[in-house]
Amino acid sequence: MKAMILAAGLGTRLRPLTNDLPKALVEINGRTLLEITIDRLKAFAIREIIVNVHHHAEQIVAFLKSHQNFGLQIAISREDDLLLDTGGGLKKAAWFFQESGSQEPFLVHNVDILSTIDFNQMLESHKKTSALATLAVQQRASSRQLLFDENNLLAGRRKGTSPDEIVRPSKSLQPLAFSGIHILSPRLLTLFTESGVFSIIDTYLRLVTSGEKIAAFRADNFYWRDLGRIGDLQQAVLDEGKPG
Repeated sequence: MKAMILAAGLGTRLRPLTNDLPKALVEINGRTLLEITIDRLKAFAIREIIVNVHHHAEQIVAFLKSHQNFGLQIAISREDDLLLDTGGGLKKAAWFFQESGSQEPFLVHNVDILSTIDFNQMLESHKKTSALATLAVQQRASSRQLLFDENNLLAGRRKGTSPDEIVRPSKSLQPLAFSGIHILSPRLLTLFTESGVFSIIDTYLRLVTSGEKIAAFRADNFYWRDLGRIGDLQQAVLDEGKPG
C-alpha cells in the first residue's frame, strides 16, 4: 500500500516554533513529526510515500535526504505557489497513485496527527464495505463534526452553531470527529471536478449526493492526538508510551 503524508501546512497554531521551521520538522522527544509519521507507516509495511510541501519546503527535502529517505521510496509534491488544502494537494499528487495502474487502496495521513490507529484493521474495513473512502473517526468534542448514518456511511456535516448540512437524509445521524487519516480507493482520483484549492471533505459530500459510499472507521478505542498547538505537543510528551 502507498501513502501520502500531508505536510504542506503553515503550522500557524504552532508559532513561534514554525516561524522558521515547517511543522513537519517540529520535534517531540527528539523526533520530528515527519519521522514519527514515516515510522508509523513503515510499521504497516508501507514502502512508497509522497509528501506534499509548501512552508519551508527545502528544509523538509533536505531532512529526508539527510536520512536517506528512511530507506523508503519517497516522492515530493511541491505546492510552491499556493497551498492547495487537502483536496487540491491530493489531486496534484494523483500521478503517484496512478502511475502503475494499481487499483490498491492508499492511505492519506496528516503529519500533525499522533495515534495508535491500526491501519490494517482500517484497510480490512475499507475493503469489506467497498467504500470509495474510509475515514478514521471518533466520538469526541470538535467544532467540526461529520454526520454518519446507522450504517456508518457519511450523510452530512455539522459546523459549530450553523444548521446541519445534510447530503443524504437518514433516520438517525451520529456526529463524529474526523481524525485526519483516510484510506482511499484510486477511483476517487478520477472523480475530482474541483480544481485549485479545495477541501477533500467538500468532495466527499458532493460524491455522497451521487451515490458514492464514504464510510467511517470507528477509532474510539485507539490513542489519538492532534499536534496543532504548543499545548498539544507538551501533552504528547506527557502521554509517552501511549502512541505506537
